[in-house]
Amino acid sequence: MIILSIILAIIAFPIVIKAIWIAHATKDIESFDSEKIDILQRRNYLLAHINTSPSELINAMPEALGRQFQGEWAIYSLSMLTQALVNISYLYPETQEENALYIDSLITIALAPEIRYYDKLRWYYEDPLESLEGNNSHISYISHLAWMIGNYKKMSSDNRYDELYHNICATMNRRILNSPNLNLPTYPREPIYVPDMMVAIVALANYARQNGGLYQSTVDQWLTKAQTEWLDKQTELLPSYMDSEDCIFEYESPMSGLYVAVNCYYLTLIDEPFARSQYQLMKQHFLQLKPVTGIKEYCDERCLLGFNMDAGIILLNLTPSGTAFALGPITFFEDSALRSRFLLTAELAGHTVCKNNQRHYLLADFALVGEAVSLAMRTNVQQ
Repeated sequence: MIILSIILAIIAFPIVIKAIWIAHATKDIESFDSEKIDILQRRNYLLAHINTSPSELINAMPEALGRQFQGEWAIYSLSMLTQALVNISYLYPETQEENALYIDSLITIALAPEIRYYDKLRWYYEDPLESLEGNNSHISYISHLAWMIGNYKKMSSDNRYDELYHNICATMNRRILNSPNLNLPTYPREPIYVPDMMVAIVALANYARQNGGLYQSTVDQWLTKAQTEWLDKQTELLPSYMDSEDCIFEYESPMSGLYVAVNCYYLTLIDEPFARSQYQLMKQHFLQLKPVTGIKEYCDERCLLGFNMDAGIILLNLTPSGTAFALGPITFFEDSALRSRFLLTAELAGHTVCKNNQRHYLLADFALVGEAVSLAMRTNVQQ
C-alpha cells in the first residue's frame, strides 16, 4: 500500500506542478492591459530570433523540412511578426515608432535571395522579383512581401518601398485577372491553395485602401465568387483547395481545419460580414471543447494521433496550427471566453518560458513560425 501511494505521488507530482504553472502563466488573460507584459516579451523573443540575417533565419527552420518548407516557414515568420507588430502598435501606441523600424528590417530580410529561393526553386529557377513582367504565379512569395510592405505603409510615411510595392501589386492584379477563375497556383502542377490566394487578396485590399481604391474591383470580384461559387457544399465554408489549370484535385470537397481557420483569419482583414459567417461555421463544424479545446483537423472523422506537414502533430483530433490560427477570428470577434480557453490550450501544449525580458512557448524552439502566428492571432483586434 505504501509503495502504491509513493507511485501515485510520483505520477501526480508533475501533473500538479504543470497545473500550478498553467494557472500562473494564464493569470493575466483578462484584458490587453493585463496581457501587455506577456505580449511585449513575446515580441522581444521573436525579434531576437527572426530579425536576424537571412541565412540565420533559414537555418532556424528545421532542416528536416527541406529547403522549400524552410523558405515557406521563414517568409511566414516574417509576415506574421510584421502583422503582430502592427497589431501591437494599435494596442500600445507608444510602441509604434520602434515597431516601424523593426518592420523595415524584416522587409529587408524578406527581400534577400536566400528567403525567396524556395519560390524560385519551385518555379524552374525563375526569380520572383526578377520576373514581374512574366506570367508565372510566384504568389506565395510576392503576396507575403506585398502584405509586409502594405503594413509598413500603415506605420510609416517612408516611401522607400513604394516603387516595388506598386510593381508587385500591379503584377498580382494582372496575373489574377488573367487567370482562370481569379486564382493562381502556389506552385506548378499543384492545386490552388485557397489560404495562399487569401494573402494576395489581403495585400491588394491593403493597397486599395492606400491608393484610392486601385485594384479594389479585383478584391470585390474575388470575394463575390468566393461567396457564390466556391463554398463547400457540405459545410458552406471556403474550401481548402481548388482545381488549378494544370491540376485537377481528386476530392470533391477536401476540408482541413487548419485551412478553414487560416481562411477565416484572413477574411477578418478584408470583409467582416463574410468573416463573421465563416467564423460561426468554423465553430459549428471544427470547434472541439472537450477534452481539450481547439480546432479539429477533420470535421467528419476522429484522429487521436496523426501528422501532416501543415497541420502538425494531430493529437486528440486537434490541429495545433489550426488552433493557433483560429485565435485570430476569436480575438477579432471578441469571443473572450473561448479566447481564454484557446490560450489555456496553448499553454498546456506549449509551456511558456521566460528569460531576459523575453517570453515564448517551449515549442518555439522547434517551430518558430508557430510563435509568430500565435502572437499575430492573439493581438488581432478590430482596428
